[in-house]
Amino acid sequence: MIASLCGKIQYREPGRVVIETGGVGYEVFVPLSTYHKLPQVGEFARLEIRQVVREDSVALYGFSSLGEKRAFELLMQVQQVGPKLALAILSAFSAEELASAIGREDVGLLDAVPGVGAKVAERIVRELRDKTEILLGASPNARSASDGKPTLLEDAVSALVNLGYKPQEARRAVEKAAPRSSSDEIDLETLIRKSLALLLGER
Repeated sequence: MIASLCGKIQYREPGRVVIETGGVGYEVFVPLSTYHKLPQVGEFARLEIRQVVREDSVALYGFSSLGEKRAFELLMQVQQVGPKLALAILSAFSAEELASAIGREDVGLLDAVPGVGAKVAERIVRELRDKTEILLGASPNARSASDGKPTLLEDAVSALVNLGYKPQEARRAVEKAAPRSSSDEIDLETLIRKSLALLLGER
């Protein structure tokens, strides 16, 4: 299961982006909120990914933050809300705005999103009103983008896995390459380069 993608943007248009990593271009569908935050073609980007497997297809959905991904996954749990409708909702609202609308039981606001309809809006409010804290990132297991070093390490591991390395060997190399002291700073590109050097040295 693909959890994240790091690579160069090969193509971008509203609702869709192609990210190239390891010589492979991955088509990723994104909400407009994520699309507007993406850099230009040829530049590096990282997306949180939710892979959706159907009987006749496998699709990747990308998000600029764990909060957006979490909101997408919660919306997908609601009956009659599929990936396209979940993206449409997240194109209209941020995770925080969605949580606020659900908390206020503002069915009319959700109904205003094209394709939702009153019945689905009511179902979203009913089924997710007890989960607004998760939408707001209050879950104790949620990983914040401001957590510092753990996030950097996970990003580096994800990049190496996308390049074809096994998760176990990627994590081992990243942990070896990471600074031993919390006062030492290292950027993602440098950490990935040092980890790659270790991996290549082992082969």
